[in-house]
Amino acid sequence: MGILPSFRTIPANPPGPVAIRPRRVEFDWRGAPLIWIPSEPVASYFLNSLNLVIPEGERMIIQAFDEALADVRDDKLREDMLGFMGQEQQHAQAHDAVMRQVFTAHGIDPAPFMQSIEYLFRRILGARDSDGPRLRRQRLIERLGIAASSEHMFAFMGDWALNADLERFGADPQMLDLYRWHGAEEVEHRSVAHDVARYFGVGYLRRGASMIITWPFFLALLARGAMYLSRNDPSTPNIGYPRLMLGLLSAMNRGLLPGVAAWTWSGLSTFVPGFDPQSVGSTAQALAYIAQSPAAKRVQS
Repeated sequence: MGILPSFRTIPANPPGPVAIRPRRVEFDWRGAPLIWIPSEPVASYFLNSLNLVIPEGERMIIQAFDEALADVRDDKLREDMLGFMGQEQQHAQAHDAVMRQVFTAHGIDPAPFMQSIEYLFRRILGARDSDGPRLRRQRLIERLGIAASSEHMFAFMGDWALNADLERFGADPQMLDLYRWHGAEEVEHRSVAHDVARYFGVGYLRRGASMIITWPFFLALLARGAMYLSRNDPSTPNIGYPRLMLGLLSAMNRGLLPGVAAWTWSGLSTFVPGFDPQSVGSTAQALAYIAQSPAAKRVQS
C-alpha cells in the first residue's frame, strides 16, 4: 500500500520519446493465494483468468509481428516492434508461471482449458503453412488488426489496474504487482500495434470490424476461464454461470473490475475518426510504476 500514492500522482510534464524495451522481473509465487482478493472469489477468478488467456494471445501477436517484420522499412517502427515483442514475451512467461505454480498448488490443472486456447490462437488465428502467398498476406493483415484491437483493450485494462484501489479490498500485493507491471508496459507500448496495423493498410472499417469481434470474444474467454477456475477449485463450491454473471456485475459496481460503462466507452472510442491510442492512460504514470515495481526491483538488487 505504501507505493500507491506516488505512482498515482501523474507528473505534469510527460516524458519525451521512450525506447520500448523488455525488462526482467522476478516473482516468488510460493504460498500465493488463489483467491487473492479476500472474500471476493468472482473478481479473483475473473482476473486470474487472464493468466489462462494472455500467454497464448501474446504469442499469437508476437508471431504475427515476427512475420510482418520482413516487410517493415520504417526503422523506428521496427525498433518499436522488437521492443514490443520482447515485452510481450516477458508477459507470457510471467502469466505462465502463475498457471504452473499458483493454480497447480491449489489443485487446479490448467491443461484441459489450455488445449482449447492453444487451438484458438495457434490453429485458428495462427499462420498456416498451407496458405498461398496472397491468402497468407490477408491472414497476416487480419491478425495485425486483431492485435491492434486486443492491445487497445490491454492498454485500457492496464490503465485501470494502475488506478484501481484494490488495496482497500485487501488484495495480495504480489498479484497486484503482476497486473500493474504488465499493465504499465501495456500503457507504455499502447501505440505500437495500432501503428503496425496502419502501416499494413488496416483502415477505419477493418479496424472497426476487428474491434467488434475482438472485445466481446475476449470478454467471453475471460468469463469462461473464470468459470473453469470456479469449477476446478477444490476449496470453494462451483459458482455457476448465473451467480458468476451477477458476481461480475457486483464486482464492477464496487470497483473490483472495470465497469460496464468504462468497457463500452473504451471500445467505442476507437470508432472516433482520428482515434489515437495515446489517449489511453499516461506514459509518465506507467514509467513511474515500473520504476517502483517490487518484481522489477528484485532483479536489480
